[in-house]
Amino acid sequence: MNTRVLGTRWGAPVAAAVTAAVATMVLNPTLGASAAAPQSAAKAKAPAAKNVIFINGDGMGASMREAGRLHLAGLEGQLAMDRLTASGQLTTTPHDPKAVVTDSAAAATAWATGEKTYNGAISVDVDGNPLATLGQQAKAAGKATGLVTTAQVTDASPAAFFSNTADRGKQDEIARQYLDVSKPDVILGGGEDWWLPAGTPGAFKDKPAEDTSEASKGTKGNLIQKAKKAGYSYVTSAKELDKAKNGKILGLFANEEMFQQHPEGQGDVYSPVVDLGTMTGKALGSLDKNKKGFFLVVEEEGTDEFAHSNNGTRVLQSMQQLEKAVAVARAYVATHPDTLLVVTGDHETGGLAVEENDATDESGDAISAEDGPFTIRGSDRTFTIDWTTSGHTSVDVPVTASGPLSDRFSGKHPNTYVHDVLRQVLAPRR
Repeated sequence: MNTRVLGTRWGAPVAAAVTAAVATMVLNPTLGASAAAPQSAAKAKAPAAKNVIFINGDGMGASMREAGRLHLAGLEGQLAMDRLTASGQLTTTPHDPKAVVTDSAAAATAWATGEKTYNGAISVDVDGNPLATLGQQAKAAGKATGLVTTAQVTDASPAAFFSNTADRGKQDEIARQYLDVSKPDVILGGGEDWWLPAGTPGAFKDKPAEDTSEASKGTKGNLIQKAKKAGYSYVTSAKELDKAKNGKILGLFANEEMFQQHPEGQGDVYSPVVDLGTMTGKALGSLDKNKKGFFLVVEEEGTDEFAHSNNGTRVLQSMQQLEKAVAVARAYVATHPDTLLVVTGDHETGGLAVEENDATDESGDAISAEDGPFTIRGSDRTFTIDWTTSGHTSVDVPVTASGPLSDRFSGKHPNTYVHDVLRQVLAPRR
């Protein structure tokens, strides 16, 4: 596997650290103390936070992290995301008169604005009024901003940090706001269909065989051309991303999500044009040039979408890709101690439980069927995943963090607390 992190231009020490971290993740996912990103940057006087890297494993609850730990790191191993210095829990309930379980839009709005709202809303309050977002505040403070995701770049989680709309489905409007309002410097992920008018296919053809429902559908004109005129380098492949100069980059690498989400063996595919770790490395290499710091949102969407399909095999594959992105972020933090790194999930998906293999304990079929068995790294033992739903649940999600202010995440907090901590770094000084 090619472990090169494309477009990394932090200087030789950081580039080497990133490459080593990702290579180690591929070859030895246990990420022991010697394998983790170097943490030698001074325990002396902690520097003030200048940068924030916020990583979302969409749909990732505690049980999914445990399944990932067993499969990728082994019985006694640890994930990279669990080696961060502080840990806590976040509650996820929305402010929705019709629901007690959150969707991604309401959950990300809580992070991005500090206010709870109804499901489907992107950074507007319960009356539909737009709220100030961390992405907009970071830009106002003079920081560089960016988003990286394996979903559409205009999907709910990244959108909440950089746009406002009462309907998460208006992804073409969200794209327009990126260009006209919030202006993130780096935008990398899927969702080309929303940037082009119907009947105007781009790098990814309309109605592909793997999903004939995918086709250009925007209503805001040719936003890719508009982005180019605004100074963005537009890229659609790993090679083009590697060559893109630091600065404003728009990379769209799929019609919609960067995978095909279905149950096992029914057309499910996880093979992104560019992997999450590579996109994360490129974004960091570009945003790093801003002397006032940066704010980067990173999201792995497969952890949610494949859990909706009760597809344990692909969920674990998505967890591995998320781990590689965390390794890239940790390598950056190791040489930039003024960076706060946070890893969490917006909600839990699938009601996933990790169980012993027991043929007499089958608890259901269809969406509640047991799944597996799955291997435990470094062992001849296996485990079973039991799904209880194809939707979201309301359990708490873990949060881990390192860097300045990371200690604030210890304990149990509402998801709006993420905003309370991050705004201390990102909001303009009064």
